[in-house]
Amino acid sequence: MRTCLLILVLATLAACNIAPAPTAPRAPSAPAATENTPRLSPAVAVANFEEVVARVEPVAERVCREQTRRQNCDYVIAVERDPRAGVNAFQTVDRQGRPLIIFSLGLIAEARNIDELAFVMGHEAAHHIEGHIPQQRASAREGAIVFGILAQMGGANQAGIQQAVEIGAAVGARRFSQEHELEADAMGTIIALRAGFDPVRGSAFFERLPDPGEQFLGSHPPNAARQAIVRETVARYGGRS
Repeated sequence: MRTCLLILVLATLAACNIAPAPTAPRAPSAPAATENTPRLSPAVAVANFEEVVARVEPVAERVCREQTRRQNCDYVIAVERDPRAGVNAFQTVDRQGRPLIIFSLGLIAEARNIDELAFVMGHEAAHHIEGHIPQQRASAREGAIVFGILAQMGGANQAGIQQAVEIGAAVGARRFSQEHELEADAMGTIIALRAGFDPVRGSAFFERLPDPGEQFLGSHPPNAARQAIVRETVARYGGRS
């Protein structure tokens, strides 16, 4: 397990001491956060994040090794401190092929409880386990080829063909994006459960985000559909360790 925490986070959020985070899982019956739920202090937010990394990363690594073969499961967790990153988290792969999960300071500050952070981390770890990045790249290549050929057959000039290739790649990359998000929500729910967190409470995070609805070629499914997947997964796997 290699965890790279770029935690000058506290100094960026506020100059105060880190309060010790609780080690016991939160009760599943605890109320979910809403817009009216007060934000955590910077010290508690960072302490929660550190606890989530310590508990979720080993579980994600175990699930990765159980579910995949010959795949790098040595997660690296990092923090993006640029305020322009907004409220965001994403998964990619570093130059050594290690799965990299990056949280923005904005997301760490926005999370209203520790279960929200745990669910987001489980979700991002699940993207790697499910192999979504290579699938997305392959789909983008296919889209670029198809659109490029169609443009060429239609008599487009070189600039038109290049534009068609770029559009095709974008369309191809989004072909399975909503399906991938729901798959990551389900797998992320299992990871959060196994780490001792409440993913239903954590998925309330969606209620404070703009709802993408049923947009054509939208990258994310409706928030209600995502929360439904979390509840269904908990009902199916909630009693298993």
